[in-house]
Amino acid sequence: MKLSKLAENLIGSEIVKIGNEVNDLKAKGADIANLTIGDLNSNIYPIPARLKEEINKAYQNNLTNYPPANGLLSLRKAVSKDLKTRWDLDYSPDEILITGGSRPLIYGTYEIIVDKDDKVIYPIPSWNNNHYAYLTNAQKIEVETSQSNNFLPTAEDLRPHLKGAVLLALCSPLNPTGTMFSKEQLSEICELVIQENKSRGENEKPLYIMYDQIYAMLTFGEEHFNPVSLFPELKEYTIFIDGTSKCFAATGVRVGWSFGPKLIIDKMKSLLTHVGAWAPKPEQEAVSVFLGETENVEAFVDDFKGKISDSLTFLHSAVQDMKSKGFAVESIKPMGAMYLTIQLDYIGKTKSNGELIACSSDLVFYLINEAGVALVPFSAFGASPEMPWFRASAGGLSLDEIKAMLPRLQSALAQLR
Repeated sequence: MKLSKLAENLIGSEIVKIGNEVNDLKAKGADIANLTIGDLNSNIYPIPARLKEEINKAYQNNLTNYPPANGLLSLRKAVSKDLKTRWDLDYSPDEILITGGSRPLIYGTYEIIVDKDDKVIYPIPSWNNNHYAYLTNAQKIEVETSQSNNFLPTAEDLRPHLKGAVLLALCSPLNPTGTMFSKEQLSEICELVIQENKSRGENEKPLYIMYDQIYAMLTFGEEHFNPVSLFPELKEYTIFIDGTSKCFAATGVRVGWSFGPKLIIDKMKSLLTHVGAWAPKPEQEAVSVFLGETENVEAFVDDFKGKISDSLTFLHSAVQDMKSKGFAVESIKPMGAMYLTIQLDYIGKTKSNGELIACSSDLVFYLINEAGVALVPFSAFGASPEMPWFRASAGGLSLDEIKAMLPRLQSALAQLR
């Protein structure tokens, strides 16, 4: 059967592939510590009780018809107020767009800004930019990052690539690393964007920043920075991606929002109307109420991120303990989000049966089968298959489950030669 060129060349998610393997083994009774999913075990991390109450109330009140294309006004007003209170950002309800989670917003940003063969810049590793670049026929400029800068791009990394680019995709705290931009790092990048846009003629498309801050409330003693607060003149060039999925442990509630220049937000609204990417009306109504209850919001987030931080901090300490015992491992202190960046420097080693661990995916499937531990390699985020770095997500396991899997991990690594 002949399909479209897009379909024929579409690449599936490596994370889904790993997840399918884990689920198959668990269905057969295997005990797998699943550190792959950027999701949450809702029995360990339920959504806020008040949010659940308001969702139920909205359904009981039959708020089950179409919401407005750009989202309920009550929610856009609540988001506008929260942005001002939390980040001192001034965005009117008309500059805010609500959708079913943040993915449609990222896709919409690409589609509204990027023409075929336009240059799009993003760091690797980063989540899904390679796929969105493919879907929009962009000329992708992948900027490889390093451990020395917490796998975040620097101004010097980006400088050679800005000429002619139309979109720079940034994320902080970063998925997959859980690391964050410092004020200096982000400021230097912003200054480059400002200089680049000043150099362009009236008929040239500007360089826009897509700034994904979906994890901004889940930070562990670090301060979150954004381009517009640092440089207000970037407001006309910055599209933010945000929402409830991570900060409220509400990945399945599907309420995300974008805010930015009204022209772009309006065009994204028109595009996504044809896709049908609305967030469910009851959930929108519930979030509008809960987001206005500042004390309840802060109490939930503080408790939630405290538990996530405890798990990540323990895992980081455990990896450092393995390192002190001579294992070829490393980890970066968790700064935000739900992730720990772990190095398992065992590419090129052999199993007890003589089989070679030739790439990071080989090591992933070895650990699934031999240790009952599932991680995501950075190759799933655009990095080289030979890069021995991995994402460990703490959202799907309890602290006790993380503790229980560590001896299995050590034993499996010790068998490699």
